[in-house]
Amino acid sequence: MRRIVLILFVMVACMVSCSRRERHIPAMREAERIAATNPDGALALLKDIEARDLNEDSLRALYYLVTAAAHKGKESSMVSDSMVRFSFEYYKERDRDRYVRSADLYALHLFWSGDGKGALALLDSVLELPDIAGSLTLQLLESRIGVGGALYDCKNNIRHIKRMLEMAGDPASVMEYKGQLCENYQFAGYGDSALAVINEMIDYASRNHLGEDQFTFAYEKIGILEELGRYAESNALADYLMVHAPQNSAMPYLHYWKALNYFNMGDFGRSSIHLALADSCAAGRDESEYNYYKGFTRPLHEFLDYRKHGTVSISQLATFNNAQRDIMNRMESTRLESEQNALKQENRALALKAQNERKTAVIIIVALAAIIIAICALWNAQKRKRMTMEAEERAEALRKMVDEMSRPAGKNDSREALRRAMLQQLGIIKMVAETPTEQNRDMLRKISSIGTDTRGALVDWSSVYEIIDNLYAGFYSRLHSAHGQLLSEKEEQIVALMVAGFSTKEISVITSQTAATIYVRKSSIRKKLGVPEKEDIVAFLRSDASI
Repeated sequence: MRRIVLILFVMVACMVSCSRRERHIPAMREAERIAATNPDGALALLKDIEARDLNEDSLRALYYLVTAAAHKGKESSMVSDSMVRFSFEYYKERDRDRYVRSADLYALHLFWSGDGKGALALLDSVLELPDIAGSLTLQLLESRIGVGGALYDCKNNIRHIKRMLEMAGDPASVMEYKGQLCENYQFAGYGDSALAVINEMIDYASRNHLGEDQFTFAYEKIGILEELGRYAESNALADYLMVHAPQNSAMPYLHYWKALNYFNMGDFGRSSIHLALADSCAAGRDESEYNYYKGFTRPLHEFLDYRKHGTVSISQLATFNNAQRDIMNRMESTRLESEQNALKQENRALALKAQNERKTAVIIIVALAAIIIAICALWNAQKRKRMTMEAEERAEALRKMVDEMSRPAGKNDSREALRRAMLQQLGIIKMVAETPTEQNRDMLRKISSIGTDTRGALVDWSSVYEIIDNLYAGFYSRLHSAHGQLLSEKEEQIVALMVAGFSTKEISVITSQTAATIYVRKSSIRKKLGVPEKEDIVAFLRSDASI
């Protein structure tokens, strides 16, 4: 019974473990497929999975990889994705594609954690690997350019962007990469190269009637011309765009560029006029956009004030610096608050999951307990049923023997007379008397004239053996002499009763054993004496020359 319960428990535990594993694998694979295009959906698929529940390294590596990929797709902080390093190390010698993707994600984690140089070194080393799929190479290059741009590593970015241009397969991607190339040329100090690229972009937008893009590229050209010292051209282009600016959204910045150009040309009067016009156009905009605008114009205001008054106001500089610092502090505070909220949500999710797991464990325990109770109840019911059936069979056999003893003996049937005498010697009366049920009392009344003395034993076997020897020419003595060392006392008793013609049920009553036990002992007798399976034991023994 204990073995059955243990097997059931192991089976249920294995089923729960396997069902979780089989449920997690399709969810993680689907999340991996959609992480870049639908990161929220990918995270939703992963929300019911806890890394500590994943016992296999392959599943844990995939979980960390997909989680980090979803965070990248959301363009959110990747500070918490430190475990993607496990994926990076796991896939290094196992799966080239996943190794490259995990390297990209681990590099982004390093960047978000403040190790920008480490991120660039990792990306550059992976980009040198041979036989990387084109799509993965583009992902690495895009990450490299993004990190490199943030760290002002623009000169090294240029060669990577040119590699992207070689791999670009559609005009939209070409224009996107040219825009990045132009920006990096500009910040790297290659103004002429930046101007050549922006002219190509303007011509492309003009040919394809992309009015909004053409305006954007022309606006970028104003800054490039200004940095090249071509102020008149920059002002002329700014005048053109003021007429064609969509809804005047760029008007403050167009005036600002003109103010900056005039300042560099030494025309401080016109510079002040256009700076005032720029401030007027920017008035009324929302706070964040206005603060962004002021970040550009405040230094020019200070320079013009110095030209006008010949002094520098430290309070004005302090106001500017404090404003910038407050903006940065608010941004950092917002970032930290967002991360703390994310951690709180994750902790709440973990707590809820733990609670659900406890409930699941309780349900499993209750289910196991119910199964065990049901099995025990069924086993007890079967046992009681079997015992009842055996008791009924024993009672029936006993009743038949008692009835046989109650019938008058035949005149010429010596065998019947001897059997009756043997039944008396077997202690049937005492057996009935020792179980004082109403049925047995009725039997006692029927055979009240029969009596025997077994000296406390259920059966007086010495008398039985003597009767067997008298009936069957010393059968028991010859059996004991030939096979006494092989057969146990119980087995000798069974053989003696079988020779006397008692049935299995009757033998079970006489020997106070169950019918099943009698069958088992008969099998043992067959093995010990070498009786063939289909041959009768008594017939075999009668033919045995040693008996």
